[in-house]
Amino acid sequence: MKTELIRPIVSLSGPLELPGDKSISHRYAMLAALADGTSELRNFAAARDCHSTLGCLKSLGADVKVEGTTVKITGHGLHGLKSSWRALDAENSGTTIRLLSGILSGQEFSTKITGDASLQKRPMKRVIAPLRQMGAEIRAKDDNFPPLEIHGGKLRAIHYEMPMASAQVKSAVLLAGLYAEGITEVAEPAKTRDHTELALEEFGALIKKRGRTVAIHGMASKNGHAALRPKSLDVPGDLSSAVFFIAAASMLPESNLYIANVGLNPTRSAILDFFQQMGASVSVLHLQSKQGELIGDISVKGSPLKGGFISGDLVPLLIDELPMLAALGPYTEQGIEIRDAQELRVKESDRIAALAGNLKRMGAKVEERPDGLRVEGRGAGQLRGAEIDPRGDHRIAMAFAVAGLGASSETLILDADCAGVSFPAFFAELRRLSASGNQ
Repeated sequence: MKTELIRPIVSLSGPLELPGDKSISHRYAMLAALADGTSELRNFAAARDCHSTLGCLKSLGADVKVEGTTVKITGHGLHGLKSSWRALDAENSGTTIRLLSGILSGQEFSTKITGDASLQKRPMKRVIAPLRQMGAEIRAKDDNFPPLEIHGGKLRAIHYEMPMASAQVKSAVLLAGLYAEGITEVAEPAKTRDHTELALEEFGALIKKRGRTVAIHGMASKNGHAALRPKSLDVPGDLSSAVFFIAAASMLPESNLYIANVGLNPTRSAILDFFQQMGASVSVLHLQSKQGELIGDISVKGSPLKGGFISGDLVPLLIDELPMLAALGPYTEQGIEIRDAQELRVKESDRIAALAGNLKRMGAKVEERPDGLRVEGRGAGQLRGAEIDPRGDHRIAMAFAVAGLGASSETLILDADCAGVSFPAFFAELRRLSASGNQ
């Protein structure tokens, strides 16, 4: 088990280019495997999760070639996937298993899909329920947990009112909707990231949006001419990965950081608005639109942070960033309070418990609640270095590496390799920018 020692520093400075966005990489890869021809995906995510998706697509008969950060995928149309002789392994990736469940529900064969011990504890009923309504037969452990056995076939279009906001559930239903006759509609209670809708449009599916309802026209006919088109696409840099460096540069007063080519989709960029509301010196430069996604550069300088409150509709927009914001709480004036985020309990770890436990180890004053937590600000005293157990969760490991930069002594991150699930080069980049800013 690899460990990383984090030493206190005074600034984080220099240029940074991030690996490709994980959410977009997953979706481009899946749709490329369903297109008729060869797609080229450049700056594909280095994250282990996204390569879990590629592994599953290979097992289903797609031709996948990886050359550095470029991935070429040859698909054989919507009905070109083949049954795998062994169970598909999504490893630690909830996105892989949930989104692929939508695609597998439309196949005329049966598939078993599973994952590692952590993934086998994550709830799948939220995806199983609407897919069953569409006609798929799905079996799961305790009717909720992986492994899943999916018996696909002819699907029917539905109108699905989501009981809770989830981009993964919405995406699974829309992907299944490709195989349904008619128009499948998904209504979400709060806005979630829309990468699936944008990617589907880019590959040639017919998508309609009305308020918080998204509709997809089925392309199920084997004899028709409807087909997804192969594409040549650039994946923008991952904003969720950028957040750790934005937080670090913001809390260290002498920092000057420049992050190039970051995806700034409006359903994801609420985090930048939140940083600015806290008083962070964050600027967006050179904004442009490519393939339906907004891309730009981000400049960050050290600045005093006020803190903030997160609840309600803001939670699904910041769900991946909440661990970093909570760990940033002790470096703000008023602290950070998070409510309505019980979803954090069923991520790669129980993130609320992991945050509260590790923050307390560092001397922070924390109140843990069923749906979130309250982290006191600077008035509660400076954090001290500690031994951090990320519980196998990449976002916990990275959040506490950042928190350790401003502590009074060294911080040891246990099981640091878990960061590779989303950002294999995270610690190397953190060391590089730390050295640049502290020469």
